[in-house]
This record gives sequence, C-alpha cells and structure tokens, in this order.
Amino acid sequence: MREGIVAGLLGAAVVAIWFLIFDLGRGKPLLTPGLLGAAVFQGVTNPIGLEITPGNVLGYTLLHGLAFVAFGVIAASVMAVSEREPALFVAFVILFACFEVFFFAALGALGHSMLGALVWWEILVGNLLASIAMLWYLFRFHRALPATLVGSWGGVLREGVVAGLLGAAIVALWFLAIDSIQGEPLRTPTLLGGGILRQTGVLASIVSYSIVHALAFIVVGAVGALLIAGAERQPLFVFALVIFFTAFEVFFFGAVVIAAKWVLDEIAGWTVFLANLLAAAAMLGYFFRRHRALARRLTGAWIEDE
Repeated sequence: MREGIVAGLLGAAVVAIWFLIFDLGRGKPLLTPGLLGAAVFQGVTNPIGLEITPGNVLGYTLLHGLAFVAFGVIAASVMAVSEREPALFVAFVILFACFEVFFFAALGALGHSMLGALVWWEILVGNLLASIAMLWYLFRFHRALPATLVGSWGGVLREGVVAGLLGAAIVALWFLAIDSIQGEPLRTPTLLGGGILRQTGVLASIVSYSIVHALAFIVVGAVGALLIAGAERQPLFVFALVIFFTAFEVFFFGAVVIAAKWVLDEIAGWTVFLANLLAAAAMLGYFFRRHRALARRLTGAWIEDE
C-alpha cells in the first residue's frame, strides 16, 4: 500500500509539473488542469471564452492525485505478485497500457473542441513521463525482478537509449549551427514545432519539438540495438539494420512533407537529409564500437569478397 501510494503521488506530481511547464511555455499558466476541471465538474465541452478558476484547478488536481494513487496501489500489488510468479508481469504491462488507453478514451469523451485546446501529445508525453517515474520508483524496491525479466536485454535497451540520444543531439547541434550561421538560432525547432506539432509560442515550439524529437530517436535507437544484438547471432540481421536506417530517412522526409509541406520552403531539404545522415552514421558508429567483433567479421567478409 505504501509503495503504491508513493508511486501514485510521484506519477501525479510528474504529470502536474509537466502540464505547468507546458502551459507556461504557451503563456497560459494552469490552462490544462483548468480545462480538465471545467470539463469534469461543469460538463464544459467548448473551451472558447472559458475562465480558468482556482476551484476547477484544485478540484481536478485532487481527482488527478486520487486516480494516480489508486493506479499506483494496483500496480504495486501486481508487481509484488510478479516477484513470486514472473509470468504475471505481463499483467503489469497490460495494466500500464490500459491506463494510457483509458486516459485517452476519457479525453475523447470531452469532445473535439476540448481536445484541440489540450493538445493530444501533451497528454501522451505527460502520462509517459509519469509511467517512467512510477516504474523507476517501484523497481527500486524490486531490484531482482528486472534482472529476472529482462536479463541481458537490459544492456541492449540501454545501448539503444544512448544511441538514440546521441543521434538526437547530432541533429540538434547540426541545425543549431546552420541556424546560427544564418543569424537565427533555434529557427528550425521553432518552425518544426509550430508546423508539425501546431504550437504557437516560440518556447513551447522549441521545448515540445525537442522532446518529441528525442523520444523518436530513442525508439529508433532501441530498434537498432535489437537488430545489432540479433546480428551478433545471425549476421543476416545486418541487412535488416541497413533497411531500417534507410526506411528511417525516407519516413522522416515523408512525415515532414505530409505534416508540413511549407517547412521545406523554409528549410533547405539537403540540411534535413544531411542531419539525419550524420545522426545515422553516429548511431551506427556507436553500435559497432560496442560490437567490435561484429564489425571485424563484416569487414573481413567484404575483404574476402574483393
């Protein structure tokens, strides 16, 4: 019970802080809890002309905290049982997935007008950060469980996260250099945040795009790490790795064209392509530096073919 309550309060605090930072970034402090409070307690479905009141903010904050505490207690109970029967950890994963789906379903019931004002990915990132914080806290008291469940794959995922952050940093530094040379630092994340994520404020555009950008690269890094780990056992996976990074380039370009065609009028296409190419090269370099035996095997095979 104690673990669950603390984990729930931690998750609720992370979401509340994220909403506050996000709302401050768009120049509207406490907008998110104010809108959600008005929707829950007053049945408001249209945010136009709605005044943010302390009552709605406080009421939603309390409801939000109680919901997270209840979820934390259930999660802690399932984790405690999973220590005796690791197969039940699947139920723990399903529980977190259902939590995300339930939250989005509840938001969908508020109506399209309210969803437009709240920004869907703001809710997604908030709950994702809360889930990470709660998992970190719960695993601190059940250290044997991750080793039992993940085993050697924990190192693979860690490699993927580091590689993803490295790729994201390379792209960010590349565009910072390009923008600085043109006399407009941070112009690119501002444009992409406004064009793709529909943010209006400069700070909100930069912060929101940077977070989404980093999360996307972490996912790419994790998949790349899994393919590299597979290639250690079956070299054919190297072919899949090449296809994956090629598809990554094509997907990113396609996403920019579909989501915000005008971005390519503002940003030279070659800079986008080269940025992702540099990121891919840095990530592959990191992977092969960690897997020198695989790199030597591949190099040796090419030399023999020549």
